[in-house]
Amino acid sequence: MKTEEYSRRRQQIAGWEAEITSYRIGDSFFCHVDNVSPGATVSRAEGKTREEAEKEALAKASERFAATRKHEQPPASCKGS
Repeated sequence: MKTEEYSRRRQQIAGWEAEITSYRIGDSFFCHVDNVSPGATVSRAEGKTREEAEKEALAKASERFAATRKHEQPPASCKGS
């Protein structure tokens, strides 16, 4: 089978930059959400429509991002030489 209707975009989710990828294989749509840096998968979902797959994947991603603490980078002056 062939991947069709491929779409990729970036979006902020719960304060995190995420990349949302969705596509159709056969009669099913798939959605994959990753956290851009380092690109780790946060959630995946499958549905009969793109909207259904994205809604489920984004709901899972939002929940997971909200539960994750974000560590700020220390100022350059605080880093070791």
